Amino acid sequence: MTQTATVSDNEARHRYEITVDGHVAGYAEYQDVAGARMMPHTEITEGHEGEGLGSQLVKFALDDIRAKGLQVVPMCPFVASYMREHREYTDLVQPGQRGVFGL
Repeated sequence: MTQTATVSDNEARHRYEITVDGHVAGYAEYQDVAGARMMPHTEITEGHEGEGLGSQLVKFALDDIRAKGLQVVPMCPFVASYMREHREYTDLVQPGQRGVFGL
C-alpha cells in the first residue's frame, strides 16, 4: 500500500508537520528569534521511523525558511546532521555559528 506524505507549516503550533494518509507522522518544532528560525526538536512517530519522513520534513522546513528570507539555528541534532549532508543549506546559518554545528 502506497502512503501519501504531505508537509506543512502549522504556524499556530510553531512546527512543521508531516502527515501520512491524513495522520501526523512527525514534526519539527521552531521558534522565531531575531530574523532566524531556531529548530530545537524533530520527532517522527513510532512506526514511521526509517521511512525517510524526517528528511522530507527537514528539507521542506529549510526550503520554507529560505523562501521566507530567514536564517536557521539548527539546535536539533537531526536538523544539523541533515544540513551537514546537504551543504546547499549551509548559507542559512550565520557564518559565525556554522562551526558550532559542524557546517
